[in-house]
Amino acid sequence: MTRRTATLVTSIVVLVFSLGLVTVFPVPFVSFSPGPVRDTLGTAKDKPVIEVTGHATFPTTGQLDLTTVSVTSPDRELTLPQAMRNWLDPHHDLFPRDIIYPPDQSADEVEQQNTAEMTGSQDSALAAALQAAGVPFHPKVAVVGKGTPADGRLKPGDVVLKVDGVAATQVAQVGELVRKNKVGEDVSFLIRRGSDEQTVVVKTAAAPGDATRPMVGIEVGVDSAVKVTVNLGQDIGGPSAGTAFALAIYDKLTSGPLLDGKHVAVTGTIDALGQVGAIGGIQQKIAGAREDGATVFLVPAPNCEAARHADVDGIQLVKIGTLSEAISALKALSSGTGDVPACTP
Repeated sequence: MTRRTATLVTSIVVLVFSLGLVTVFPVPFVSFSPGPVRDTLGTAKDKPVIEVTGHATFPTTGQLDLTTVSVTSPDRELTLPQAMRNWLDPHHDLFPRDIIYPPDQSADEVEQQNTAEMTGSQDSALAAALQAAGVPFHPKVAVVGKGTPADGRLKPGDVVLKVDGVAATQVAQVGELVRKNKVGEDVSFLIRRGSDEQTVVVKTAAAPGDATRPMVGIEVGVDSAVKVTVNLGQDIGGPSAGTAFALAIYDKLTSGPLLDGKHVAVTGTIDALGQVGAIGGIQQKIAGAREDGATVFLVPAPNCEAARHADVDGIQLVKIGTLSEAISALKALSSGTGDVPACTP
């Protein structure tokens, strides 16, 4: 064998070996791809996906899909060829692994956080839906911030009857009444804890980042005879199904089918006041919804720019910022009259 031939053979061996290593060694990315959709007005294992008790409910028509993203599991790593395939697929995306799975959190901790966010989204969805449907309820303490003025004074589950002598009948009203005081002033809460009513006085403190804005450090939910059970299983987590939950609850609590037989998909976080928030993976969610047959997709306003670049045809993108806007848009679509805000440049 000549020296030239030996050099060529060695180079080929090194190249093949290097390519073999490239296909084995992981890269620090995870993939986003279209995930399963779930009809919140449908059934799962012979049970309603959204089960409402404690109040009269009404028939619904159509399909209201919550949308999801499939993410590389925390115990799996992508190789370079796999990452490249995901990068080239218009319905997939890549994100740095440390953003999705922080190094200081275990896989179990990430899953627990997703489960907690899902539960919180259900509570917020109920509060928003009850207010939109005009179903009366009392606000209740949902969360007490550690180290805040309310810590040790108020407890999760306390039903708020009055704030400074004013009857509390809406979630937003509690914060509004607190903010009528100045920082350092006392706020009087008439609460029901268990079967007992009592008055609890809490001194306000300055909200983080705003020395003039008073706060006591609680998050407010709802106390109502209306109970909601979500039958989805354990494969869906996070807060982004909140708007879908709220719309499904509202549709069941109010007469007249909201969708009028249409196949609609939706995503977005929601708070107890009905504010719809941004989510991740919007393009993958739109692709998954279109594949399932949806013709309309309700998009959180902050996600509209990215949604317009989804490589998907034949689906109407509707911009929403609140639950009431989503309801109005669906009613306009059903009736053929009224404003349907679009995700436009």
